[in-house]
Amino acid sequence: MKSTMQRREFLSKMWAFGVAAVAAAAVWTSWDFLQPTSPVGFGGKIKAGSPDLVPADGVVFVPGARAYLTRNDDEIVALWSRCPHLGCRVPWCESAGEFECPCHGTSFNRIGEHRSGPAPRGMDRFEVAVEEDQIVIDTGVILRGPSLGAESIDEPPGPPCMDGGE
Repeated sequence: MKSTMQRREFLSKMWAFGVAAVAAAAVWTSWDFLQPTSPVGFGGKIKAGSPDLVPADGVVFVPGARAYLTRNDDEIVALWSRCPHLGCRVPWCESAGEFECPCHGTSFNRIGEHRSGPAPRGMDRFEVAVEEDQIVIDTGVILRGPSLGAESIDEPPGPPCMDGGE
């Protein structure tokens, strides 16, 4: 005796198959979207060029990292351009040879140590590595700036770029 499928049973199985196919397609197309990605740009690792580009007694701004590169002896230091006081962007003053915050007049020496003003510490830093003759700044790792106290470099400031803020 041969068993035959009824019309209702056939349609029920086809509907179940259709729903399963749509669910499988949704999972298949969403898989890449659901995978974690490594950050690109600020918050990730940024190549900043050759170590030879960083002067011994000056700074270089790296826009993609929002950081300044400078040297402390032979070590390359990446300073976050954000003031630890209120978050203002702290520009480098070439004539003074230091960073001067335009918001409240805090000044920092060339390696980000606090000199004067209301900031609670020196400028925060990023991890730096040299890989394949390229400086790599990890903006995903923020290192707290040095605490208030004695400066490790003794470079007297020159004429300021601004008159000290308020």
